[in-house]
Amino acid sequence: MTAALKRRLYRGGRPGRLMRVWNRVDTVLYRLPLLRRSAAAVLTVRGRRSGRLVQVPVAVAEVDGVAHLVSMLGPGAGWVRNVEAAGGRARLHWRGRERDVLLASVPVEDRPPVLRRYLAVAPGARPHVGLGPDASLARLRKVADRLPVYRVLDAASAPPMGEDA
Repeated sequence: MTAALKRRLYRGGRPGRLMRVWNRVDTVLYRLPLLRRSAAAVLTVRGRRSGRLVQVPVAVAEVDGVAHLVSMLGPGAGWVRNVEAAGGRARLHWRGRERDVLLASVPVEDRPPVLRRYLAVAPGARPHVGLGPDASLARLRKVADRLPVYRVLDAASAPPMGEDA
């Protein structure tokens, strides 16, 4: 898929009709056992307006043994706004395991190494970011302020999101 086509499918920073269907398919595929060793994951978060649980396919970027999520579409992405409204509380299905998590925003100055790893494990994000995994840290610093990055923390002590997830 070309970079221009990929950006067109997410016109205005939101997935179009085709990509919404594609994302639903990905949320099913990303739960399959054959993807347990990959970066593919499903994030479940409560919708800020509807209150319903919303599932989104995401890629997990591990840096120094710590899992991170990045929004290729920036701070206006629906899942980012939902996570912010939920106080960072979400559920993550990754590597065959589903658990409640707390997503903590990573300071802008700490984002470049995470972005590099993210671009390595999420090639579909490269057209949106405009960089690849071989980009210099200086170039990654230039885009770091427009790409939300979250550290995935265990939320075992937090109350569960609900039984309908």
